[in-house]
Amino acid sequence: MRSDAKWRVRTVLLLALAASAAVLVKLCFFTVDASEYAVVTEFGDPVQVIKTPGLNFKYPYQSVTKFDNRLFILVPPLSEFLTLGKTNVVASSAILWRIADPKRFLQTVFDKNGAESRLSDILFAELGAALGRTPLPAFVSINPGEYQAEAILKMVAEQIRETALRDYGIAVVDVRLQRLDFPEKNRLSVFSRMKSERGRVSMRYRSEGEEEGLKIRAVAEKEKTRIMSEAFKISQKYRGEGEAQAARIYAEALNKDPAFYKFLRTMEASRKSIDQGTTLVLPVDSELFRLLYDSNYHQGE
Repeated sequence: MRSDAKWRVRTVLLLALAASAAVLVKLCFFTVDASEYAVVTEFGDPVQVIKTPGLNFKYPYQSVTKFDNRLFILVPPLSEFLTLGKTNVVASSAILWRIADPKRFLQTVFDKNGAESRLSDILFAELGAALGRTPLPAFVSINPGEYQAEAILKMVAEQIRETALRDYGIAVVDVRLQRLDFPEKNRLSVFSRMKSERGRVSMRYRSEGEEEGLKIRAVAEKEKTRIMSEAFKISQKYRGEGEAQAARIYAEALNKDPAFYKFLRTMEASRKSIDQGTTLVLPVDSELFRLLYDSNYHQGE
């Protein structure tokens, strides 16, 4: 009986030691994942920051707070702002951020909700300041000289990045303007004014286009007249040369056989002057009558 009691006591002690060892291991050792940062605190004060994954040691009275080191996207709700021209607009931006300094992050905002609350406040202040010193066409104009939205947003992102990193240990990767619109109550009047302005611009462009078209047509007409005149001069030259060549050919043909030439000219004159169905009354001594009556006429007397 005594041996059984001793064995039971030993078993209980071993179990107690194993439980104590397990608790001690749990209190002293912890793991950090590749997607995490860990901050070891001692009575609330950060004493160690761990950014590399693996197994780590701490004292039992110390605590571990872990943070996700991946990227987060913050999209605050629409907010209303006033531009330089006293025009009300509603705008919304998206912030891409991550934790850069876990110790500073823990001491200032503590968690993701606190970080997003601070980032929303900074974004509202910086975007409102940028819109307040910038005219509306800088964000909505189609003229490259007036459109400056990207440059302005870049300045806003730099201000947010500097403040967030310095004060809260947050690295702002990018800031994007998601929406810029007019309040519902002012939208109709603003759109009407924009439509009227675009109408004036289109009329000006149309007038300038018509004026330019008249200039182009006048130049084209002048060029047409010059080309036609030059073509007429060249055609008259070639026509004169052709007529001279034809006269020379006629003269040579006449000299070779005057009777045959006379015959051809008579036939040509007859073909041009007599249509189908025409009735001719010719005297006996007519040249044409002799041509039709005497087949030997073209041979000469």
